Amino acid sequence: MGAGGLNMQDMLVRLYDLPNVSELEKSLLETEKIIFRNAIAPEKHFLVAWTKAHFSQYWASEMEVAFARQPVTCIVAHQGNEILGFACYETTARGFFGPTGVLESYRGKQIGKVLLIKALEGLKNRGYAYGIIGGVGPHEYYEKTVGAFLIPHSEGGVYKHLLRKED
Repeated sequence: MGAGGLNMQDMLVRLYDLPNVSELEKSLLETEKIIFRNAIAPEKHFLVAWTKAHFSQYWASEMEVAFARQPVTCIVAHQGNEILGFACYETTARGFFGPTGVLESYRGKQIGKVLLIKALEGLKNRGYAYGIIGGVGPHEYYEKTVGAFLIPHSEGGVYKHLLRKED
């Protein structure tokens, strides 16, 4: 999920066995007017600033990398002009999912589930059979939602020597 803690582990997910969320996505569009789509270049400054304000500067940095890719490797959920959440992939490392986040006031509406699966589908469409979810805290959500499983001895992973700002 991006810039994870040192004791967090990575997870592996079978991209060829993802659940279908098209009906859930359609339902959220019809009932809540929530749109899920790939972000595009002109939105970069809005999405990076929003991510930094609501989540972290680390995730904002990873989002900037998503915008350096063509096509952009970030899925955004929005309602009108209000950003509700995002999910990036292929930012810190090839084949990696994350970071991802949903506004606290919109959690529990399955927005994160749609974002997760659409981003993992993005990895699948790039030719990967497996994806890595990096630096996962509570892993039960990913186990239940996409059948991901912990990678043994992956504590710290690519984030092991991450420079961190002293408070």
